[in-house]
Amino acid sequence: MILLLWSFTLISLLATLVISVYGIVAKPNLVKKLIALTIFGDTANVLMVLLGYRLIYPVVPPILPSLSKTALGEFVKTAVDPLPQALVLTAVVIGMAVNVLIAFAIVQVHRLYGTVDARKVGEMLAAFGRGEK
Repeated sequence: MILLLWSFTLISLLATLVISVYGIVAKPNLVKKLIALTIFGDTANVLMVLLGYRLIYPVVPPILPSLSKTALGEFVKTAVDPLPQALVLTAVVIGMAVNVLIAFAIVQVHRLYGTVDARKVGEMLAAFGRGEK
């Protein structure tokens, strides 16, 4: 039963990744691209946390109770890996900063060109490059 639940979780996360990549690639609206990019980053973070989780019982937090050989052996067998958790914490902060920067750029594109459609902005830039108004 637990394997079925994990399989369903992984398949749904992979489907979310595929849908968000589709949103990034196929949608011309820059706001929708930003939303899809945010969903992609959050899904990648959840997958990273799941990589560090153990499917054994009991699972203990990554805190070493004492420095004996038996405690260390038990810790290695049952503790959750803390490295993916630390990496995800860093990725969340960096992802937030990138999202704010991209949102600011989208606001500036809308202010300058009057649209957030990437195709129309590209056409305007191409016309400007050819010297048209």
